[in-house]
Amino acid sequence: MRVVAIIQARMGSSRLPGKVMKPVLGRPLILSMLERVRGARTLDEIVVATTTASEDDAVATLMEEHGFACFRGHATDLLDRHLQAGRAANASAVVKIPSDCPLIDPRVIDRVIAAFRAHPEEYDFVSNLHPATYPDGNDVEVIPMHALELGWQEATCPFEREHTTPFFWERPERFRINNVTWETGLDYSMSHRFTIDYPDDLAFVTAVFEGLHLPGAPPFSLNEILSFLDQRPDVFRLNSYLAGVNWYRNHLGELRTVSAKHTVRLESP
Repeated sequence: MRVVAIIQARMGSSRLPGKVMKPVLGRPLILSMLERVRGARTLDEIVVATTTASEDDAVATLMEEHGFACFRGHATDLLDRHLQAGRAANASAVVKIPSDCPLIDPRVIDRVIAAFRAHPEEYDFVSNLHPATYPDGNDVEVIPMHALELGWQEATCPFEREHTTPFFWERPERFRINNVTWETGLDYSMSHRFTIDYPDDLAFVTAVFEGLHLPGAPPFSLNEILSFLDQRPDVFRLNSYLAGVNWYRNHLGELRTVSAKHTVRLESP
């Protein structure tokens, strides 16, 4: 079995343009994220999937310069981009990890993939998001290629194409789904935000990297981030008003398995 992480990344974010290339620790943020993903032991390959748009030439060039595989595909049909990238990498299963999760813990990646690898014939979709319990920004979704091919053939709703995986988790009566919850028993999914989509998220992520990153050391862990935030409540407050903000709020009338309790409106600080 060949399990391949697909990191979707592009320059054209509407809320924080070029976020993957924002300088953190003196280098583009995506390189720090890839360093963390590379710490996962259960992956066979990491592929950065960007678009064919000219503005994403910079992403492709950066990947080439630093020795990361790069696939270029459709700008808005992420379901197609993940499938084509998986095909190109000869994957048995694709692990979807968004580039807006620069603080993702490789140990969390390994835990979700281990749940899939233990019984690959039993599941069509394994994630830690339905329901979510980890702090937002530790998103891991595993889709075997046979399921991804089916979704690519049948998905018609725009949000299913754009977000890749709703076709599966919105149909629990059809697909065999497994969810990995945080082993602590806690649920920080709506209270702790480690993802990046707005300028204050960038300030938060930058502060965490500056506080915890040690060159040459293993990637700092989720527990280390939480301990750091306990000591630095000023850092926690940088983007705390954004906790719980996600794309679900734009599709509550269309989604069956997600309700208003899984998202919040964007409020000013």
